[in-house]
Amino acid sequence: MAHAPARSVAKANPKPAADSVSSPALDRSGATPMMAQYIEIKAANPDCLLFYRMGDFYELFFGDAEIASRALGIVLTKRGKHAGADIAMCGVPVERSDDYLNRLIALGHRVAVCEQTEDPAEAKRRGPKSVVRREVVRLVTPGTITEDRLLEPGRANLLLAIGRRKLSEEAFAYGLAAVDISTGRFSLSEVPGVELGGAIARHDPREIVLSEAIHADPALARVWQDVTAPVTPLAQAELEPHAAERRIKEQFGVATLEGFGSFTRAEVAAAGAVLLYIERTQIGARPPLNPPTREANGATLAIDAATRANLELTRTLSGGRTGSLLDTIDRTVSASGARLLAEHLSGPLMDLTAIGHRQDAVTWLADDHGLRRALRDALARAPDLARALSRIGLGRSGPRDLAAIRDGLDAAAAISDLLAGAEALPANLEILGEHLRAADPALVESLRAALADDLPLSRRDGGFVRAGHHPGIDEARLLGQDSRKVIAALQARYAEETGCRTLRIKHNNLLGYYIEVPQAVGEACLKGIMRETFVHRQTMVDAMRFTSVELGELETKISGASDRALALETAVFDDLAAQVLAQTETVASVAEALAGLDVAGSHAELAVEQNWTRPRVDDGLAFQVEGGRHPVVEAALRRSGEPFIANECDLSGEGRGRIRLITGPNMGGKSTFLRQNALIAVLAQMGAFVPAAKAHLGLVDRLFSRVGAADDLARGQSTFMVEMVETAAILNQASRRSLVILDEIGRGTATFDGLSIAWACLEQLHEVNACRALFATHFHELTALSQRLARLDNATLKVAEHRGQVVFLHEVVPGVAERSYGLQVARLAGLPASVIGRAGAILKGLEKAERDRPSRPRIDDLPLFASLAPPPPPPEPAPAPDDGLGRLLDAIDPDAMTPREALEALYRLKRARAAQG
Repeated sequence: MAHAPARSVAKANPKPAADSVSSPALDRSGATPMMAQYIEIKAANPDCLLFYRMGDFYELFFGDAEIASRALGIVLTKRGKHAGADIAMCGVPVERSDDYLNRLIALGHRVAVCEQTEDPAEAKRRGPKSVVRREVVRLVTPGTITEDRLLEPGRANLLLAIGRRKLSEEAFAYGLAAVDISTGRFSLSEVPGVELGGAIARHDPREIVLSEAIHADPALARVWQDVTAPVTPLAQAELEPHAAERRIKEQFGVATLEGFGSFTRAEVAAAGAVLLYIERTQIGARPPLNPPTREANGATLAIDAATRANLELTRTLSGGRTGSLLDTIDRTVSASGARLLAEHLSGPLMDLTAIGHRQDAVTWLADDHGLRRALRDALARAPDLARALSRIGLGRSGPRDLAAIRDGLDAAAAISDLLAGAEALPANLEILGEHLRAADPALVESLRAALADDLPLSRRDGGFVRAGHHPGIDEARLLGQDSRKVIAALQARYAEETGCRTLRIKHNNLLGYYIEVPQAVGEACLKGIMRETFVHRQTMVDAMRFTSVELGELETKISGASDRALALETAVFDDLAAQVLAQTETVASVAEALAGLDVAGSHAELAVEQNWTRPRVDDGLAFQVEGGRHPVVEAALRRSGEPFIANECDLSGEGRGRIRLITGPNMGGKSTFLRQNALIAVLAQMGAFVPAAKAHLGLVDRLFSRVGAADDLARGQSTFMVEMVETAAILNQASRRSLVILDEIGRGTATFDGLSIAWACLEQLHEVNACRALFATHFHELTALSQRLARLDNATLKVAEHRGQVVFLHEVVPGVAERSYGLQVARLAGLPASVIGRAGAILKGLEKAERDRPSRPRIDDLPLFASLAPPPPPPEPAPAPDDGLGRLLDAIDPDAMTPREALEALYRLKRARAAQG
């Protein structure tokens, strides 16, 4: 009977996958014993593709085979019939299974790996129809993979679990447990409901698990629509609070959680959910996780999902890494350093002391070129300790993982010596140096003595124990590798004893090793020459075959030599792995220190290479940037040999300039200017230097960016709706410490509507949010607001005209744009000359009509703060207009008017009303 497999994971929602994994239930009746076993195991894992081990292949059957065939582009075949229909089948070689797993995981599928757990010979002894016992040994999901070939070296592979607790009738707080089982990282945090989407975006998980109740909450529907990772709901009954706390205690072998800190109920629920999912997918195996660390609410700069996307922090809008801020600033030389850099960029700090410590380390490394180069060379030789340690803990490691521990600890010792010889180490580097020295040198010596120089990928291949380390292994290897010499020596002795120079010792699959002599010699042997030694086996036409007790014993030794050597090597491997796991916390600490040093060195290398400067970050409200540049745009221009035009930005103080209203032509550089200042704030608070001649920034608590526009057709939202949703989030959450960048608010609707919305948003930012803001617009009418809004200042992008051609200077200066240069941009875009000519003629006509109308009214005459003041009392009923006013009103078409035309029409009505007395 087939062994009962472990329970399946709850049904997931793998968004990227094109096909559903779940298949209809299959009937075992009438199935062959092997197919009955497959059906039983598949029934226990209905939502996974089942990799069913058969010899050197993982086979897939029925619906799984059809899905895998399409997803992997492999041939779909047939294997017999079931219930009168052909059984679809396809398979992948075990040796190349990681490549196929990687492709399936990338498509959002989950895979149950079913291995043979007994020797086929054992199955035969149970009876002719017995099937080799098989079990599901693990469930491979996007958030639980550990194999190097399935992981991105520089990206964390986070599994994120979400729990919650009720604050009021309508409000919840959400706990997040982020675990990377490939490195052991385990962090907990709690956020209010309004920040859940941004928190998920910051973690950038590969997979999300939560309760069915949270997943089904209508208030969170938009959150799940926004995430790209597969979402796996778990049954509410499995997530009982006491069970969650028990799982945490069992994972870390403690009686109480107090030693880890104080956790909220939501955080404990999330931690319990993530440990339950790991236990289930790893079929009971426990990865070596670090103790959970709690991230206090407000510990990092809050950046919502839309802002992260708009600023392209870790990925561009197209989804790639190339061209993102992370790609531009990454000078790390190790995979662990690259992952930590991405983590720092995703969560800039709010702690001034921590920011200062990071900056001190960067300053020190930037000032000492020789030491920085030596440190980075040593770091480049350090393997990925964290991921090797995790695989060892899960029992999925190979000899190269042990070598990674050896070489990583060696590199850490060398780096520690470099730091020990330096003077005036900053506090951050001194702490990292102490962690690097924490490993036991005896562990390194043990690994160095036992492991060979050339190592196989898998321990099943053998040959990884150094010659001379274990006498039993050396003896077995000699017998296995030099069997020909041993057989030849025996053959020579037998030839001498029989006097037969043509005696040969041969081998075939039927007889094994045997002695072959001519028939005449064979008959003599039977009569007495070697009668006591040789045992007759076979008579041929012209030869006879014998064996001997000595040859039989030698054959047994030779045939078992490889198995014996591998068994002894496996024992050595297990002993070395146990030594490593006994120092799990120490090795993990060394891995973290290496990553931290790599990130500091990366920032220093970048600062020297690109001439970046250390920003001053304090608790004030300053925002002064001199000679600021956009890091990504500057890097692109440098590759093409073009300079970047640096600009200043001052949003400091309570007086004019806290909000800067920017006008200027398209392609003039408004969006670049807005983004570069937001990116400078992010870089400063992550502890890096910034692309500026000088920078003084007060802590930013929330960063908002509303730049660019796109339809969201999947949710039936237009460009303008997306714009308004994101703008609403900004106006409802921005505080006095926040930094807001807004571009072209109101351009997605009718002119009057758009101008009104942009106007009201500026008032709200100025009077209610009172934040630091950059506001770019094409509504030139808004520039007059600087006369009324005390903290509003106008700036524009300089443009020069030469022989009818426009030159964008990309320089931000005080003032107001005189025109938009739309026709020049259209010409650069390649619009047909006939269209450009016609547009020019229409523009001249409109401008002439504008000049012929009465002078433009002053914006001062319009009520600026009506939306912020109490509603006025109802107006007194006005007398009915006479025929003159009626004719004027009849001539007005509000939907066809520009803002300026509307204001002029209003003044004409006022003058007509005044004329009536």
